[in-house]
Amino acid sequence: MIALALRKLRFHFDRPLAIMIVLLIAIGLTNLYSATRVAPHGLYNQQLCWFGLGAIIFLAVAASDYRLYERMGYAIYGVVVMVLLCVLVSGKMVNGSRRWIGFGSLGLQPSELMKIALIIAMAKLFSGDPIDRAIRPWRHVGVALLLFAIPAVLVAKQPDLGTALILYLIATTVLLLVPLALHVKILTLAFEIGAGAILFVFKLHGYQKKRLLTFLDPSLDPSGAGWHARQALMAVGSGRWFGKGFLHGTQNQLQFLPEHWTDFPFAVWAEEWGFGGCLLLIACYLFLIMWAIKLAEEARDRFAQVLCLGCAALLFWHVFFNIGMVVGVLPVVGVTLPLLSYGGSSLLTVMIVLGLLMNVSVRRYTY
Repeated sequence: MIALALRKLRFHFDRPLAIMIVLLIAIGLTNLYSATRVAPHGLYNQQLCWFGLGAIIFLAVAASDYRLYERMGYAIYGVVVMVLLCVLVSGKMVNGSRRWIGFGSLGLQPSELMKIALIIAMAKLFSGDPIDRAIRPWRHVGVALLLFAIPAVLVAKQPDLGTALILYLIATTVLLLVPLALHVKILTLAFEIGAGAILFVFKLHGYQKKRLLTFLDPSLDPSGAGWHARQALMAVGSGRWFGKGFLHGTQNQLQFLPEHWTDFPFAVWAEEWGFGGCLLLIACYLFLIMWAIKLAEEARDRFAQVLCLGCAALLFWHVFFNIGMVVGVLPVVGVTLPLLSYGGSSLLTVMIVLGLLMNVSVRRYTY
């Protein structure tokens, strides 16, 4: 069985997708080397190990049968929700947040895996009878909102505003793209916006509100979120057309950029490679997202279609928010840049997403 899966993977291997993944990994490792020269010792080597593990997971996910994920969709979702509950009870506390399950000196962030579980569960939900979905659209919308709301509440309690926001955006994107009546989509979106406004006023922590308000007026927190946004913008602007050169970014090397190996890798890249390098990086991400949408169009069943749309949504919103907060058009939230940001859990999540896309691509001609 395993040999057959590997032969199928080799025969139908999606070369354009693989080339783009390898190119982004090369860019990510190059950028991370520069960003971690002034970071705590050992981060780069740790990330290399995570990339090695990610490559193994990518191949395992790509070689497996995605219909297995369809059959186990709700079970996978339920297991990850249980792990999130365990995190709230006995998770490892770091910088005032309880987000990690510790394994010795390493830690796994289950909220990252929740993004995958949510995509698979929503794909299973919308893979059923289209006639039933047309007759009872609100039932599907209600279940979809519940699938999002449960983990979003648990993640928000950690607290992790960035991941909760990504979960919301993944669920909303899928709801807007699957075949539902237009009035259903409009009313659902209006409900989500209203609920979001209520949560902002009554449920967000003070520092979370401050982050969002500082985006509108950086002077509200000049030494905190305002400082981060300002230094990142200075790094991007100082790169000009072709950058200062590899390892020559002053904002990076002199440590004016905070957490530049996790939250602000795009600022490091922009300072050293300039506008031309930024165009190259954004073009790579755009290709990856458009390729995922293309795979959704060519998929042979509804589960694979929604699965690819969910993966495209995850990649798009991560890139959109991370680059947006670096260039000052979005508030600073903890959203990583795929394959560029340091972090094992985030990297493994992206590698699983890419493995799912390769999985659908390999089987689009055989199912």
